[in-house]
Amino acid sequence: MSALEHELRARFGARLRSNYPLAELTSFRIGGPADLFLIVEDETELAEAVSAAKRSDVDCFCLGSGTNLLVSDRGMRGLAVKLGEGFGRIDINGLDVHAGAAAQFGYLAETTVEHGLAGLEFGEGIPGTVGGGLVMNAGAFGGEMASVVRVVHGVNANGESVALSPEAIGFAYRRTSLPPRFIITRVDFRLAHGDREALRARVADIHAKRARRQPNGVPNAGSVFKNPPGNFAGKLLEQAGLKGERCGGAAFSDQHANFIVNLGGAHAEEVRVLMELAQERVRASAGISLEPEVKLVGEW
Repeated sequence: MSALEHELRARFGARLRSNYPLAELTSFRIGGPADLFLIVEDETELAEAVSAAKRSDVDCFCLGSGTNLLVSDRGMRGLAVKLGEGFGRIDINGLDVHAGAAAQFGYLAETTVEHGLAGLEFGEGIPGTVGGGLVMNAGAFGGEMASVVRVVHGVNANGESVALSPEAIGFAYRRTSLPPRFIITRVDFRLAHGDREALRARVADIHAKRARRQPNGVPNAGSVFKNPPGNFAGKLLEQAGLKGERCGGAAFSDQHANFIVNLGGAHAEEVRVLMELAQERVRASAGISLEPEVKLVGEW
């Protein structure tokens, strides 16, 4: 690690942070420190950081906005990078939309609606960034990323700029098959013309449904488990008696059983205990194996 830290310190100076706490950078407000942490402002800086990590044979992880993520209490070994404001730009040209990976997904949905463009309304209220939404093939209320993405731009494990077609991305339900250690920098969308007022009404309806169904004002990482074919994870969890189940400072939400919330001072291990408990109970009661939507990262 010292060789990588020395190289990055020479390039980025005090911008490189060591033993940097990650909890406040995640929507769960949970997690230990990263050995090294760096905010990069453009693709050149990102490529330099990724290349340096590869030369030192050190893992490099892109943190994004820390949603849909559970960072270990022990933290994360290697280099954690975060895309800065330079990756937050949104450009619209007719039906073509170019969104930086660090742009907020919900803001992108709002912006396209105001331009009378249809296809991303489902993104209203989805936390996180465009890049994170792409990785998870985010979707809701009948829409998903796979249906509107044209090209994904990023940096591969060697620090090289790469553009991927939808076929190369490997879209599936709440997942993609991106190349190992590929970091998204921009997503190009192709949308359709829509009636602005009708789109606004749809977004308002989605907003109201989310407000009724999902916990607000308490740290969480969104849906914990993916919906199994022909069923709903939340329904299965509620039937298994998980609503309100608690471990330390973590608990399944009383409002929606597919959300684990941080009631204050929760640890990652407590969240993992609840996830494993839920899988056991649903398997026993319904014979269904729930697949996590929340990604566990770091040293476990």
